[in-house]
Amino acid sequence: MTHDTAPLSGIQLELTLDDQTAIVTDVGAKVRSYTVDGRAVITPFDADEPAPVSNGAVLAPWPNRIRDGRYAFDGTEHQLDISEPGRMTALHGLVMWQRWTVTERSESHVTLEVRTAPSSGYPFDLLVAVTYRLTAAGLHVQARATNLGRTAAPYGIGFHPWLSPGAGSLDECTFSLDAETRVTTDERLLPTGTEPAAGRYDLRTARAADELDLDDAYVDVRRDADGLSWARLTGADGRTAAVWMDESMDTWQVCSGNHLDLVAWRRTGMAAEPQSCVADAFRTGERLVRLEPGASHEVTWGMTLL
Repeated sequence: MTHDTAPLSGIQLELTLDDQTAIVTDVGAKVRSYTVDGRAVITPFDADEPAPVSNGAVLAPWPNRIRDGRYAFDGTEHQLDISEPGRMTALHGLVMWQRWTVTERSESHVTLEVRTAPSSGYPFDLLVAVTYRLTAAGLHVQARATNLGRTAAPYGIGFHPWLSPGAGSLDECTFSLDAETRVTTDERLLPTGTEPAAGRYDLRTARAADELDLDDAYVDVRRDADGLSWARLTGADGRTAAVWMDESMDTWQVCSGNHLDLVAWRRTGMAAEPQSCVADAFRTGERLVRLEPGASHEVTWGMTLL
């Protein structure tokens, strides 16, 4: 048996529509690059490297962190592998480094799916499918998880695009976020409560990004007339890289990258992550989806250049 050599980020699945180009990889179903008329909407990473800072990843069956990787569900204790040793947490789910299978593909869209392998830490059998589609309005993303098992499963999902500042630096940008309430955290970035977004954490009006040091979740999102909540990063070129989520999700995580372990990636973009729940939802139950046998859960979001 022979195998074709693929870049370390995975098989490259290029989508095009007019002046838009997106590259999705089969490893993690990540969006490695998305440009409009040559201008980056997200900060890309090289094809021959694993995503350095969760770039473009699908975060399922949970986004963000679980304290000590330990949780109880329906009276049974589970222990996940610790994937963030520095904070002793299980970070960003199980599917980010798996190879997904392409089930549909055209010039402007691709659908990939992965089936979770039940383990002692997550003994649940889910099928997760994600469709990326270029439209006149930008990159449209839809994800559906279906419980193929015989018992209910705890579930959450999120996504990890880093909005690009364009040719300039993040310090030359402004950033805004449609949300009223900030989630407070401890030294391990695990939730301790909520507070009204105020001062430097109030992003409802665009703020200069050079003033921002963020790794924070937000809830109580604002929505426009179409039911969409937005995160917007406007570069020195006057163009705005933006992420939106519809009413299927109601949580944002934003990160300016000031404290990334990979120094070269600090402040190279602004993570604007639509999520169905905040960190530690498996333990707290906050916004946690209980996915019954045979049931599905679907979310929709997208990116564009304004």
